[in-house]
Amino acid sequence: MQNTRLNNLFDTIVQRLGQWFLNPWRRISLLLMSFLFGFFLGTAFITVAGQQAVLDIFVAAMLVIITEVSSRIIYSRTSQKPRTLWVESLNFLKVGLIYSLFVEAFKLGS
Repeated sequence: MQNTRLNNLFDTIVQRLGQWFLNPWRRISLLLMSFLFGFFLGTAFITVAGQQAVLDIFVAAMLVIITEVSSRIIYSRTSQKPRTLWVESLNFLKVGLIYSLFVEAFKLGS
């Protein structure tokens, strides 16, 4: 890419955010927020699909595809390299989504 002012601005922003998230507490809080957002998304998807009672199979298929694609992205990397922050955030989002689906299934089963 060309070395424009806009490109330099984006590079600087990304670099400063990366340095800001090197703090372990900020990193943990971002991962916790990612988990909770995944939990919210799973509950919201299932609630909306359950209300309409038409999209149940389609939403379930889309959630399976999303989790499988994210698992492919997360676990296709070699184990020697440390995971980047966005990959870890995606993994925590996926775990929160799957956890919310299990909680909803237990609520419906009881």
